[in-house]
Amino acid sequence: MEKWTGGDMHPSYRILMGPGPSNVHYRVYQAMSNPVIGYLDPQILACMDEISEMLRGVFQTENRVTLAISGTGSSGMEASYVNFVEPGDLVVIGVNGFFADRMTQVASRCGAKVVRVEEEWGKIIDPERMIKVLKEHPEAKICGLVHGETSTGVRQPLEEIGAYCKKVDTLLVVDAVTTLGGYDVRVDEWGIDVCYASSQKCLSVPPGLCPITVSPKAMDLLRSRKTKVQSFYLDLGLLEKYWGEDRVYHHTAPASMFYALREGLKIIFEEGLERRFRRHETLGDRLKMELEGFGFKLFAQEGYRLPMLTSVLLPEGVDDLKARSRLLNEYNIEVGAGLGWLKGKIWRVGLMGETCKVRYIHCLTGALRDILT
Repeated sequence: MEKWTGGDMHPSYRILMGPGPSNVHYRVYQAMSNPVIGYLDPQILACMDEISEMLRGVFQTENRVTLAISGTGSSGMEASYVNFVEPGDLVVIGVNGFFADRMTQVASRCGAKVVRVEEEWGKIIDPERMIKVLKEHPEAKICGLVHGETSTGVRQPLEEIGAYCKKVDTLLVVDAVTTLGGYDVRVDEWGIDVCYASSQKCLSVPPGLCPITVSPKAMDLLRSRKTKVQSFYLDLGLLEKYWGEDRVYHHTAPASMFYALREGLKIIFEEGLERRFRRHETLGDRLKMELEGFGFKLFAQEGYRLPMLTSVLLPEGVDDLKARSRLLNEYNIEVGAGLGWLKGKIWRVGLMGETCKVRYIHCLTGALRDILT
């Protein structure tokens, strides 16, 4: 091809009410337009320090190793296993959804022996049952759980399991991709050793960064490995040296994304964590009530439904693909389809971060009134 003749790209504005990404605050876009600078420039290092400090606040932790991996939330899942699992290690993973199942796949690729604690999709894994399995396998290196299962909209209670893991050598690894920034994630209080999230959901930053925090207990285990971490890019020991006082070069940092995350975190603390959590809870309840009024049935287990992601069974006679296509093409509203065996059976409707506003609920209900009637 001698000359590219394609036109400019101008994506339509969408109201992002799916399972992520969420809409982005204009200040975050403005921050991204700042000049790109080098990965060891004092200004980018200062930006990284501010990101680490604010992430400690959102994770509610004192962990020194708290940083943002240059990758999406899935990179955090990979890092959480590749750093701590050596071939032959046993891990116990609670599986009650699509992303919990992905955890088992990642662990297996690291050479782990995986014990799956299965539960029906949409229901929590009973903490007592999880602890019972851990007691049966005291050699378990990791106990893995998804805090907010993006495929089903269920919130997994962690406190009891974390209290048990505090007393033993097993690390508690938690996926907070959907919950961080929209719901309490008390890393230190709950005894979580490794917790990872993503930039594009309740933090309302474009996809591309993965906040992660690692306890001293987990870092001690990492340093006692018999073999090298098989991933250079996700080696937390190397990333610690870049984000910490040593400032040893590791990779070319995505400066524009660092600017974006810094600004997104600033916006969170301007609102305040408690107010932000209440906003998601109040409007999440409002959305659930509105959807039930249209004949949708709530899918996730009662008492453990995520405020920022509502899963609903479709009313009888509603064609999943046609209805979602009309929402997108006629009203510029995106909602999420079901994953796995739930494809065509449920919608996953998000109210995350910047999208969690009354006016977007009104937009959705107005569109549904036209489409469903």
